[in-house]
Amino acid sequence: MKCEMKCCNMTCNIGKTDRLLRIIIGLCIIAFGIYDKTWWGAIGIVPLITAYIRWCPAYIPFGLSTNNSKDKSPKE
Repeated sequence: MKCEMKCCNMTCNIGKTDRLLRIIIGLCIIAFGIYDKTWWGAIGIVPLITAYIRWCPAYIPFGLSTNNSKDKSPKE
């Protein structure tokens, strides 16, 4: 699966497992926020967005990447 970030020149740094975990955690946080009737569930949007775009800005300062695919550059 290629990273398809046509509008930006960013390298995908989130792999398949990381992406799946972010989706699960994001949905759990949102579900907890709905169950608890608080706005804290809105924080669950952050891991969902980073999973969708396959890029995490927090990984950049540490030089981390969980993306093991051959094509780490955005599709042109």
